[in-house]
Amino acid sequence: QVSGGDDEIQQLQKALLDYLDENTEIDASLVFSRKFYVAQWFRDTTMETEKAIKSQKDEDASEGTHHAKDVETTGQIMHRAESRKKFLRSIIKTAPSQFSTLKMNSDTVDYEDACLIVRYLASMRPFAQSFDIYLTQ
Repeated sequence: QVSGGDDEIQQLQKALLDYLDENTEIDASLVFSRKFYVAQWFRDTTMETEKAIKSQKDEDASEGTHHAKDVETTGQIMHRAESRKKFLRSIIKTAPSQFSTLKMNSDTVDYEDACLIVRYLASMRPFAQSFDIYLTQ
């Protein structure tokens, strides 16, 4: 369960990274997986921000009347992206051995929960959301 508050996706990401960190002694490849996820999430945040700003500019050019509203929305997009990037940078700067001190809560994530988190986070990616379109075509 994810408690309400900041960003539930960040909490899930943090729980998954905590699980990977706890199990690096069992499987050394989890260190790579942890780094891969952090890099992928950082890239996704950058791409989402660029797409949102581009679509805002396209709408602004076609409408021209809601400029103040678009600027506010762009500001919100940038703020959300910067908060996610700040979270990921803090994870990058933290050594894997120190990461266990940043646990989300006292509960630990087991293998089944980690698999469920990975499936949920993967379902949020653009490819997974448009998979039915690809199959239809």
